[in-house]
Amino acid sequence: MAPVGAIKRSVLIAGHRTSVSLEPEFWDALKQIAESASRSINGLITDIDRDRTTNLSSALRVYVLKMQSRDER
Repeated sequence: MAPVGAIKRSVLIAGHRTSVSLEPEFWDALKQIAESASRSINGLITDIDRDRTTNLSSALRVYVLKMQSRDER
């Protein structure tokens, strides 16, 4: 199967719509993380956005990697 590029989705962050481009694997991981915490993806992204120091897409990727690394321990 050929790799799929980034998928752009509209998200709501603190009442404001913005678009975020991520690869499907990162969208899937964010969905799983949100579901395991009984949260919405928008709520999770809002929290990540609040603490970020880089662009949002990068912050989301780093968050997913950190969470997966933590879960592997």
